[in-house]
Amino acid sequence: MDVISVIRTKRDRGELSPEQIDWVIDAYTRGEVADEQMSALAMAILLNGMNRTEIARWTAAMIASGERMNFDALSRPTADKHSTGGVGDKITLPLAPLVAACGAAVPQLSGRGLGHTGGTLDKLESIPGWRALLSNEEMLHVLDTTGAVICAAGDGLAPADKKLYALRDVTGTVEAIPLIASSIMSKKIAEGTGSLVLDVKVGTGAFMKTIEDARELASTMVALGTDSGVRTVALLTDMSTPLGLTAGNALEVRESVEVLAGGGPADVVELTLALAREMLDAAGIKDVDPAKALADGSAMDVWRRMIAAQGGDPDATLPVAREQHVVTAPSSGVLTRLDAYGVGIAAWRLGAGRARKEDPVQAGAGVELHAKPGETVTAGQPLLTLHTDTPEKFAYALDSLTSAYDIAAAGTEFTANPIVLDRIA
Repeated sequence: MDVISVIRTKRDRGELSPEQIDWVIDAYTRGEVADEQMSALAMAILLNGMNRTEIARWTAAMIASGERMNFDALSRPTADKHSTGGVGDKITLPLAPLVAACGAAVPQLSGRGLGHTGGTLDKLESIPGWRALLSNEEMLHVLDTTGAVICAAGDGLAPADKKLYALRDVTGTVEAIPLIASSIMSKKIAEGTGSLVLDVKVGTGAFMKTIEDARELASTMVALGTDSGVRTVALLTDMSTPLGLTAGNALEVRESVEVLAGGGPADVVELTLALAREMLDAAGIKDVDPAKALADGSAMDVWRRMIAAQGGDPDATLPVAREQHVVTAPSSGVLTRLDAYGVGIAAWRLGAGRARKEDPVQAGAGVELHAKPGETVTAGQPLLTLHTDTPEKFAYALDSLTSAYDIAAAGTEFTANPIVLDRIA
């Protein structure tokens, strides 16, 4: 077996054999296949796709590259959630403690930013002292004592995916549906959760731009999970506009805490509750209203215990960027569009994301929104505030925002997309 033959097979629109898939995943994990060679194969997969048999085998090979966890010893049923990535998508932060407060155990293995989308671990690492890297024993201890844990996948869990995930981020291959599906599901199946809810984003700020592509991805992942004995359901949710009023790391943590305190933007609260209800139902927990756990403070209690259990200080002051730049409305009227992709690229350019897999991120960098589509704005009022420690990046970030919003005449009717567009089970 040699990597050049594998690359050529997919380059020439051929079907990879089970033996080719098993070999290339194992060889890449061991370092026998170089990053540039796997980059070429990933690009060939992006351009030419994979059939269901190839995707299932690729996922199985990713799982086989490492260990599998088991949560049978827990007294609670397990439920996990995964988002395909969006702009301002901080939902995991309030969702995990909320579902735990309602009686499920939430083993949330999360990742770092991919391209213009933010990463849950990058966000939480803006909390002083908080640790993303836990041993399996530490993860189980936090899960058992608090009901929820948000952490990085350990080195032993689908190590092939850990390498490929970082490579996709910096080689323009993030959007490949087979690679997205296998990356997500290899970790979730190996993780050992009993049920899984997928939040598949659709729109300009998502990797899936069309509802058809989102359904294809969701159906592929639901089938992979179900065939592996994991109760799996997917919601297709709108990502044409950023979620909430922030896109960045510490900015989104601050907003998540507002949600846990019973406030926060309406769209973030709505999606958090929709996903919480799906997770509780998949875990077999009935007649529990997650809205009550937000209102009575029990979800906040779990958040504080969870953050402290991972070394973080839930009372610490979050980092703030040294420099700000305000973008004002050029005219009065109704804001009819605020493009999620443009805002995501701006946040990435300001330092909230990374251009290379080894790059650090700025905790305080990002974009703050002062209006959402459907709201009336006045000429000169703040629309967006850009945050960064490196002000020389403002001009580059502003380039991505020049055509990212539209303001129509006062009185223009506006109808927002529903947050939940479809459900696949």
